[in-house]
Amino acid sequence: KSWEKSMSEISNEALLNKVFSMAGLATRAGKTVAGEFSVEKAVKMKKAKLVIVSEDASANTKKLFMNKCKFYNIPVFICGSREQLGKSTGNKERASIAVLDESFSKSIIKMLTQSN
Repeated sequence: KSWEKSMSEISNEALLNKVFSMAGLATRAGKTVAGEFSVEKAVKMKKAKLVIVSEDASANTKKLFMNKCKFYNIPVFICGSREQLGKSTGNKERASIAVLDESFSKSIIKMLTQSN
């Protein structure tokens, strides 16, 4: 699968701005959840279509979502900072967000996979 190369961290600033702006749109449409507990719940319930974990999240958090998402076959990307993730979802800081909508997640995945 093309998103499996997402394990490497994405650092292109212009690309990240597009990704987080799309995540912001998804949030305003009510199609995201933010925070470790909510994201993990969405993954377990198979509602998450995409998970984004911040680069500065703890090693345990990254490992948790890499393993859970692999098990449930949900694309996961590590990119941006906690502050960027939080800002895109209207929060102060978030280590992880899940996109619940198929079309928003496809757009974000397309952006992230075309860059690499």
